[in-house]
Amino acid sequence: MIPYGKQAISQQDVDSVIDVLKSDFLTQGPQVPLFENKIKVATQADHAVAVNSATSALHLACLALGLSKGDLVWTTPISFVATANCALYCGAEVDFVDIDPATYNLSASELEKKLAFAQQHGLPLPKIVIPVHLCGQACDMDKIHMLSKAYGFSIIEDASHAIGGKYRSKPIGNCEFSDITVFSFHPVKIITTAEGGIATTNSTKLATKMALLRSHGITRDDKLMTESNHGAWYYQQIELGFNYRMTEMQAALGVSQLTRLAEFVDDRNRLAQRYDNKLRDLAVILPKQIKDCYSARHLYVIRLKLAEIKRTHKQIFDALRAKKIGVNLHYIPIHLQPYYQALGFKAGQFPVAEEYYKQAISIPLFHQMTNEQQDTVIQVLKDVLL
Repeated sequence: MIPYGKQAISQQDVDSVIDVLKSDFLTQGPQVPLFENKIKVATQADHAVAVNSATSALHLACLALGLSKGDLVWTTPISFVATANCALYCGAEVDFVDIDPATYNLSASELEKKLAFAQQHGLPLPKIVIPVHLCGQACDMDKIHMLSKAYGFSIIEDASHAIGGKYRSKPIGNCEFSDITVFSFHPVKIITTAEGGIATTNSTKLATKMALLRSHGITRDDKLMTESNHGAWYYQQIELGFNYRMTEMQAALGVSQLTRLAEFVDDRNRLAQRYDNKLRDLAVILPKQIKDCYSARHLYVIRLKLAEIKRTHKQIFDALRAKKIGVNLHYIPIHLQPYYQALGFKAGQFPVAEEYYKQAISIPLFHQMTNEQQDTVIQVLKDVLL
């Protein structure tokens, strides 16, 4: 089986983890701050807070921005469920904005229409909007940022797919157009820490809050404690926090992986270009890349022209899997999930996202993919479609 994605682990990565296992610290040591500093350099952000998953980072980002019961978050229906769930964790409500038919990202124009409609009809406006950089390509952050100024919402970029990508020639994650950006380091992502995530921000206040909440809300910082004239053992819990810490082994793996970030992203773009060249004559819609972005190319999603193929989406998907091509589908629209249907969402509310779902297939794309493996994917896809 050729998988749709997989990690690329080098001997340097292995040695880095083993060195930590032989050290004095397996957690709360020097590697996590080192990893955070490396991410700050890579993204050009002022602060970075490493945690045990991107889901945790999203949760902390929402809490740091003051999200609570009675508040509202808007995001895209085409994402992993964690992007919406983070609002529910805080007791807030969630709603969705339909996607752009070309990029599959949250549509800035639909966002503008929905904001204007809500304001005109006295409906609640979002406290936070979470655009998702699907497949590694940035949303129209300039326009979303301008809308945030007009309508007073905060922005969390869910860049789980996008480490190493660029928007307007600057690294995604620099937070020029957002309050906080979140990255994922799950094994199928661009770089991995096995499990893990990070939040970047240019706000010292937000970074301090997220760092506090990731470790039980406990601090030894004299500036944060209500009193400090005790012994060196003394600490205070000043918030109800969580154990969302990243381990030293994960951080060491991340530090090592970051040394090859540019290589990984360049190779993914090279492979994506080969797909573009070799699949252009098939009955599929290829991914559209916009001029302001350099995509991290986490995923390569094709859309089937089912009217021309005269086979169903499921038939094509199953045929590819049967021939050892590990295709996947990113994603089932969140509002169609049973949990969200129970909250009142219904099919038909976000038609562009639903149409995308009926046609989309993620075909294999990963850093160590050989030309031979890619040619096999291409040939099998041709055989199945023709």
